[in-house]
Amino acid sequence: MPLETLILHSDLNCYYASVEMNEHPELRGKKIAVCGSTENRHGIVLTASYPAKRSGVKTGMANWQARQACPDLIMVEPHYDLYLHYSRIVRAIYRRYAEDIEPFGMDESWLSVPCCGSVERDGRKIAEEIRKTVREETGLTVSVGVSFSKIFAKLGSDMKKPDAVTVVSRGNYRDTAWKLPVSDLLYVGPATTRKLLKYSIRTIGDLARTDPAFLLARLGKNGLMLWRFANGEDGAKVMPQEYVAPVKSIGHGTTCVHDLESDYEVWQVLYELAQDVGHRLRKHGITAKAVQLSVRDRDLGWYQYQMPLACPSRSPYEISLAAWALFRDRYRWPKPVRALTVRGISPVPEGIPVQTDLFSDFVQREKRRKVDDAVDDLRARFGTRIIFPASLQGHLPLAQDRCETVPMPNPMYQ
Repeated sequence: MPLETLILHSDLNCYYASVEMNEHPELRGKKIAVCGSTENRHGIVLTASYPAKRSGVKTGMANWQARQACPDLIMVEPHYDLYLHYSRIVRAIYRRYAEDIEPFGMDESWLSVPCCGSVERDGRKIAEEIRKTVREETGLTVSVGVSFSKIFAKLGSDMKKPDAVTVVSRGNYRDTAWKLPVSDLLYVGPATTRKLLKYSIRTIGDLARTDPAFLLARLGKNGLMLWRFANGEDGAKVMPQEYVAPVKSIGHGTTCVHDLESDYEVWQVLYELAQDVGHRLRKHGITAKAVQLSVRDRDLGWYQYQMPLACPSRSPYEISLAAWALFRDRYRWPKPVRALTVRGISPVPEGIPVQTDLFSDFVQREKRRKVDDAVDDLRARFGTRIIFPASLQGHLPLAQDRCETVPMPNPMYQ
């Protein structure tokens, strides 16, 4: 009998909150929420325990909103190193059962398991073993979806929580998945949901039965992709754990600890963000042909600009100069600035031949590249603050918790 590949999606329940309760047993069964720092303006709920959720606390709520919904809520600060530690332990358990494991954040993974039996019987058996093993060895609970496709496996893990197994097979996906709201399908976000509702597409079944040509005309190629997902035609494979997705851009953004009201404050933040962008471009052996700048103002208005570079670059100074030029030329200061993101886009391999011109000082650029390499090597050996530009000394309006630097895997579809 030929082997059929089972795809499992494993989702650790209320992950951050569960880890905190595991480490602090006195919190178990209580209304707790892991929240970002209000002082650093990261003050939102990252995750909440089930008792807190039943009291109205939701992921993404501002801390004050969560407190209003649940006055006796216990707020806990996040400990990302601890969450990464538990994540590695759980993935080691997955490796006992799966050939390939594809992370989807710290708390979620797809698993590829060869099977010569049925999805219903053998898939459920393997998923139950994983669920029980994770609970017994870590104290955490996990919900597992079992299916023939990554999309339906993910859908299954969301259907029953906590500590449950759901099978979405070729024989039952119409009865199981098609009755669900279209927003439950992976990659159908709020904006796409609103568009689909305009055309009376309310459920996954409605989407599956819609003429694909209609979706192509209204939503472009993403409409066709979603139609395939709804019909169980997602052919994406679970990527090996060591797989690294091609880099399409590298960026770094932050919410400032106070609103920026001067050009110099903006320059300092852009230059600081570009340090990380340049470092990661070098790490990946690529350069950026263009720079993109995103600005969020005090009232959460959002603006995005981009421009090409004269030459592909990974120089923090050149990247920050381009971002600064975009800001000065395009942002008219309608309101003070709350958050900034700098991104190097249109990457090309480092060392690719470049057409020179009469106006650029390529000797000076080569000197700067050598200095950047030396600085990067020093930071790798002794820490990021061992050496830095003089203009970045003193107090910067940046959060110190560095939560935006927590490593997260790339999405499977880019």
